[in-house]
Amino acid sequence: MGIDVGTTTCKAVVVGLDGRTLRVAGRPTPWHATREGTELEPGLLLAAVRSALHESLDDLAVHVRAVGVTGMAEAGVLLDGAGTPVSPIIAWHDLRDSVEFAELVRAFGDRFSSTTGLPLWQQWSITKHRWQVDHEPSTTRAVRRLGVPEWIAHALGGAPVSEQSLASRTGWLDLTGRRWWPEALEWSGAPSTLLPDLVEPLQSLGAVSPDAGPSLAGAVLAVAGHDHQAAALGAGANRPGVVFDSCGTAEAFVRSAPVGLDPDALLDLTRSGITVGWNVLPGRLCLLGATRGGLLLRRTLDLVGVDDFAEQASLGAAALASGPPKVEVAGADNGQMVISGITDGCRPEHLWRAALEAAVGAGAAMYSRMEAASGRHEATVAAGGWVHDAAFMELKRDQVGEVRVVEEPEAGARGAALVAGAAAGIYSGPDDFPEATP
Repeated sequence: MGIDVGTTTCKAVVVGLDGRTLRVAGRPTPWHATREGTELEPGLLLAAVRSALHESLDDLAVHVRAVGVTGMAEAGVLLDGAGTPVSPIIAWHDLRDSVEFAELVRAFGDRFSSTTGLPLWQQWSITKHRWQVDHEPSTTRAVRRLGVPEWIAHALGGAPVSEQSLASRTGWLDLTGRRWWPEALEWSGAPSTLLPDLVEPLQSLGAVSPDAGPSLAGAVLAVAGHDHQAAALGAGANRPGVVFDSCGTAEAFVRSAPVGLDPDALLDLTRSGITVGWNVLPGRLCLLGATRGGLLLRRTLDLVGVDDFAEQASLGAAALASGPPKVEVAGADNGQMVISGITDGCRPEHLWRAALEAAVGAGAAMYSRMEAASGRHEATVAAGGWVHDAAFMELKRDQVGEVRVVEEPEAGARGAALVAGAAAGIYSGPDDFPEATP
């Protein structure tokens, strides 16, 4: 089984030993807004995951041999000595840490990026933790901090660990040394004992506890790392030279890279908007670049009043027939949509064509920057909601060439299941993983 604790939905999938997805279930990720920002109550999140797990197994006569967990990378859970969460989970996209981020920039500057492989953005765990130390007294009771997928695996019965692809998204990891960065820990107010030891990929963390029910109890547990990387595995795009294009709300490009990048190369990549971290697979790094092109497209459809896929397909056909855009749309890089150049005779298909061009163009620019950094892409594999939009895919192929689309309904959760299968000895390793459905 694979669990994907996503920003929007907590998914659970049942995967046969032959790699076929047998059942999918999901529950909304139960965020709530507070005066400070966007948060999760850990207990409600765990309940949503358990509910999705049990629904996916309902009336399915199987015995689960392994469970893998992937999900959002930067959000984390603080635990006391009894393993009880002491504070809410702050959303990775929450902006309450603006002051802390400014202090991080002043304290480290470019050294942050050359050490961690992360751009100087307001996203990483380090500044969220600094905010909690400064504003939440309960934080002083914390003796352990786990990323969300690590905590879900631990709550199901697994050992508390730090998986390397998730650790790479915290801002606390010295990437080249593959160890926690003492200076960053001290700056954020995190004791050196707060973070558990790093584990190598594809390892068993123990077994699902008996209280999970007879179908799950005793199954091998594994953490399958960052959700974008797990999706690349689930889509069969984990080979060297292959770039995975995750066409969702954030369009993410994922590619593995060899170990050995020097600090100057790390700095150049981060300045291009590309993160560098450890791979969910052994002995590799992961390059990841993203735009918010999918968010821009969704906002455009909302603006023109299209919420039906058949209407969307008709609008796309009209957009392609309309020729070059008559208006301009910007904002695919950051999701803040700006429209200009509207004149008499402008119709919805003209706006849609401009939005498609903007989203595809931003993705193609990121694709090219990643190729310049890591060598020519030998193949491109795509999955996600926007691969079903014919106009989007036609313009994408015009920009980047041939793209192989896979139809896995939940590539991230499938990838998590395959990682768990390797941890349980069902597969000898990534080369033995069943192929994704084209």
